[in-house]
Amino acid sequence: MGEKVKLVMLLGGGAILGSVSTLVLLKLLPRRRGQKYIEKDISLQGNGLTLDTTEKDYSSNGDHQRADVDLLKDEIVSEQLTRNIQFFGLDSQQKVTKSYVVVIGLGGVGSHAASMLLRSGVGKLLLVDFDQVSLSSLNRHAVATRADVGTPKAHCLKKHFSSIFPESNIEAKVLLYDASTEEEILSGNPDFVLDCIDNIDTKVSLLAACVRRGVKVLSATGAGARADPTRIRIADLRESANDPLSRAVRQRLRKDHGIEGGIPVVFSLEKPKVKLLPFRGPNGEEENPSDYQIVPGFRVRIIPVLGTIPAIFGQIMASYVVTQLARFQVQTEPVVNLDMDHYRILHQRLIEHEESLYGTATHVQVDVEEVMYVVKELWHGRSAREQIAKDVGRAMWRSINELMLVRWDRAQPASVDNLILLKFTEADEHEQRTLDDIRKEEPEFFTRATSVLQRARADFGL
Repeated sequence: MGEKVKLVMLLGGGAILGSVSTLVLLKLLPRRRGQKYIEKDISLQGNGLTLDTTEKDYSSNGDHQRADVDLLKDEIVSEQLTRNIQFFGLDSQQKVTKSYVVVIGLGGVGSHAASMLLRSGVGKLLLVDFDQVSLSSLNRHAVATRADVGTPKAHCLKKHFSSIFPESNIEAKVLLYDASTEEEILSGNPDFVLDCIDNIDTKVSLLAACVRRGVKVLSATGAGARADPTRIRIADLRESANDPLSRAVRQRLRKDHGIEGGIPVVFSLEKPKVKLLPFRGPNGEEENPSDYQIVPGFRVRIIPVLGTIPAIFGQIMASYVVTQLARFQVQTEPVVNLDMDHYRILHQRLIEHEESLYGTATHVQVDVEEVMYVVKELWHGRSAREQIAKDVGRAMWRSINELMLVRWDRAQPASVDNLILLKFTEADEHEQRTLDDIRKEEPEFFTRATSVLQRARADFGL
């Protein structure tokens, strides 16, 4: 017992000593000049945005730094980001701290995304939103308090962020994104843009501009009216399902800008649980919401929101962007709307094909669960020859009727690292060719397929 008490006292003493040393370090190390910025309250008049002349001066313990400055040489910054450094490694974390990210839309999704980008050490942030903090937004905003109600969301975040990571270069713009503000917002070669806008016209315009400029962008779709965090995914815009906002954005991008996909989005597979609330005017009667629009095109009717869901959307966006900036490879879960019956069908189809071609199924070395891994994780529920999703939702169910698993290398058994998913006609052609034929005639496909199968070997330790 005495030894246990000594051990507990030793650990406790170590923790206290660590805390004290950190406080002493904070007091003794020379800090940068106090950061100052001017906040101007905005007011909405007619159909436009105007800035109030009332100025508020906030200060913090740091000044703006260039994104290419090595912030990790600062001992306090290095200690603050020590867990990230341990996770990514020093070189990768330096890529994060030297990055420039733009976040447009600072509500429930954007405020959480921006907050975690900051806490992850992004060296330069541009925060953009034309709106103000409202009392009803406090159920989902990352940092706003009652004292912030009525202040611009961009300035609210900057004020709070300056006390979390004052060394980061944080710029706040009270702006509505449109064609006239595109250059001001997207110039400066950002490493990533986060689209957290909930207006279709503005979202489409921003995404089209990012594609045109060659700027990496991650878009958030509808987070309101949902409750199940387990159904949130990241995928190409083509693959988003059960989301009216992403459906409308897809159609507009294709029709107005010729953009079919190639844009990663965060979305929920969950169907909305509740509907837009009817708009009621000052007299309590239902009225036309467009009569009360301050900014044309922006919704007035209220979407019921469970605050946790937009927060999770924002956290997922930040995690995706930070790992991208750090060049840290993450395999996002594919959006494959299949159930176990579909995988059983594919497994049985494989057995029958082996018996037909080789006279026996003894070389089938996968069970139904491993078939699920091959189909879902490796080939994303579509033919190995399709690099982009064509069938989503129920269409993916129907596509199973023309897909089958076959050996990649006919000289090897039908194992988890030697199976590709092909359409029937493709499978017939594949069986007539050797790997040398494919390597010579289709080097790109050969390289892509072998790379995918190498992942299976790594995942299964083969």
